[in-house]
Amino acid sequence: MEKIHSDWENMGFFYRKTDKRYVANFKDGKWGEGVLTADQTIVLNECAGVLQYAQTCFEGMKAYTTKDGKIVIFQPDLNAQRLEDSAKRIHMAPFPKDRFVDAVIQTVKANAAYVPPYGSGGSLYIRPYLFGISPVIGVRPAEEFQFRIFTTPVGPYFKNGPKPLTLCVSDFDRAAPHGTGNAKLGLNYAMSLHALVTAKENGFDENMYLDSATRTKVEETNGANFIFITKDNKLITPKSETILPSITRRSLMVIAKDYLGLEVEEREVYFEEVKDFAECGLCGTAAVISPVGKINDHGNEICFPSGMREMGPITKKLYDTFTGILLGRNKAPEGWIKVIE
Repeated sequence: MEKIHSDWENMGFFYRKTDKRYVANFKDGKWGEGVLTADQTIVLNECAGVLQYAQTCFEGMKAYTTKDGKIVIFQPDLNAQRLEDSAKRIHMAPFPKDRFVDAVIQTVKANAAYVPPYGSGGSLYIRPYLFGISPVIGVRPAEEFQFRIFTTPVGPYFKNGPKPLTLCVSDFDRAAPHGTGNAKLGLNYAMSLHALVTAKENGFDENMYLDSATRTKVEETNGANFIFITKDNKLITPKSETILPSITRRSLMVIAKDYLGLEVEEREVYFEEVKDFAECGLCGTAAVISPVGKINDHGNEICFPSGMREMGPITKKLYDTFTGILLGRNKAPEGWIKVIE
């Protein structure tokens, strides 16, 4: 399909309507047949579970055009599993995993003209989400749900190349022990918005959240997991029951070990260790890796040797290898890439 003509490299990262989106409803204990529709509006009862008690979860994915012109998505089965886990955590009917992958493929195919071309740095962002639609006034779960997928083309996350970020140690807690921090729920992001705006008003790019129980261990940011590189080139990433299990982080750990030959360790990371690391990055769907140059702890700065001008050397290798896999320049591990036929 011929691509929609656009200034792909200057689109930025915000919503643009595309032609079709996928919709399926859960009623009377079962999921109905999903459909593609041109209508981007959602009509809800004023007392819908999503509006009254934030009963919603979501995923974030991307479709890319590879070097040889194919449209691909990355490990959609993992997004399907994570959406199921998130839905169960807030007592919603999970959308079947096999249907999830098929629905993503249908939606991407219907909007193939909006997948930016190879070399543009852009991608088609895919947002599957699930929410309660039946009315609930007492505090209880909804009984009816809607699953939807929309897509929107986005430009390169780093328009002029990745510039290291400045973080602050947050005074707010992102998640509590035995809470919902390990599920991708709208409510987790809602409670982080004030902390994020506050950080930006104070001149920082993002927050570093510490564990709420002891405030001694590194957790994550508002929307990304941490990776650290030690001075002897070991990749270390925090292990915690209260952070989101990032698919990007999981993949970077495989790349570090199998492609770059690095030692990889997932463990509790104490904040007092951070000053001794050589490199720091935030990983997630949007940017793959965002480099971190320094962290401000209430006026005390931790400056990484990799500096504020560019990615550190190991972080750069991880980023280049991962994006090379996504775009077909590097051979992917078995099962990582799903081609949209």
